Amino acid sequence: MTEQLFEIARRTLDTPEFRGIEFIEVECKTIVNPVKGDFLPFRWTINPYRGCSHACSYCFARVTHTYLDMDAGRDFESKIVVKVNAPEVLRRQLASRRWKGEGIAMGTGTDPYQRAEGRYRLMRPIIQALTDHRNAFSILTKGTLILRDVDLLVEGSKLAPVSTALSIGTLDEDVWRRSEPGTPHPRKRMEAVAALNTAGIPCGVLMAPILPGISDDPRQMREVVRAAIDAGATHVSPILLHLRPGVREEFMPWLQDHYPELVPRYEELYRRPYAPAAVGSALGRTVGGMVRSFGGRRAAPSMRDRQRADRTSPSSEPQQLTLT
Repeated sequence: MTEQLFEIARRTLDTPEFRGIEFIEVECKTIVNPVKGDFLPFRWTINPYRGCSHACSYCFARVTHTYLDMDAGRDFESKIVVKVNAPEVLRRQLASRRWKGEGIAMGTGTDPYQRAEGRYRLMRPIIQALTDHRNAFSILTKGTLILRDVDLLVEGSKLAPVSTALSIGTLDEDVWRRSEPGTPHPRKRMEAVAALNTAGIPCGVLMAPILPGISDDPRQMREVVRAAIDAGATHVSPILLHLRPGVREEFMPWLQDHYPELVPRYEELYRRPYAPAAVGSALGRTVGGMVRSFGGRRAAPSMRDRQRADRTSPSSEPQQLTLT
């Protein structure tokens, strides 16, 4: 089903942080959207923005801009669609008799705490609406701006399951600057992980994506794992790069520009969108071993697991989350 968006204005701002970015303000008919299939641990998502100024070379969401007759390259990074009525539409959907109160994931398309959020401030009223309806939610982001909303996250977590995760694929300065130039420094993101956990908001680290030959050296990955554990991360989950059609066409020229010696390896490894399963399994074992070596024991339960536990044992004591 194609999302219905109605354009109302286009804006450009002559300030350093927004220079070169065009904001396309739209109104949406729905903001809580279903996820197709059952391969993800959530069924519903909220994405207040489309396009992303983080400009990550590998972003799987790039292809979504082509659905709007824009390209997956520079347009995705510089033409940001803003659903300005998202909070109001969300309240309407949450109040509907058809809504069953299921958990909602944010950050599954483009980042809700990208630069545009500093201007449009959609996340605060979105979080407040979810809190008012005692609705469970999770947030995945690379944006340290999430710390602005710690007070609301704490409030929401008192009424329903709330969890967060920061995407931090590497702490390598060179890799970071080349592959995700618009994101906050990865060590600043790790500081956000620590701050969220200190505030009582469960926060893990998604090591995503791991780039073969670029960020998969054991020393690089061990550095991320160690920092995540020091930050109190509830879990550390590695994800290997995948290159779906539309994203591959943007990523491979970037690879040619920055790591030309790796092009033959990637052409062999990514004959299909996903690398061979054995490669991903080996990565999981390697990172899992690193986590255990630093004292990790188990993963944070998913939102769906926690909701199930809440329904079956409403008076159960909270459990300390550790790593796996």
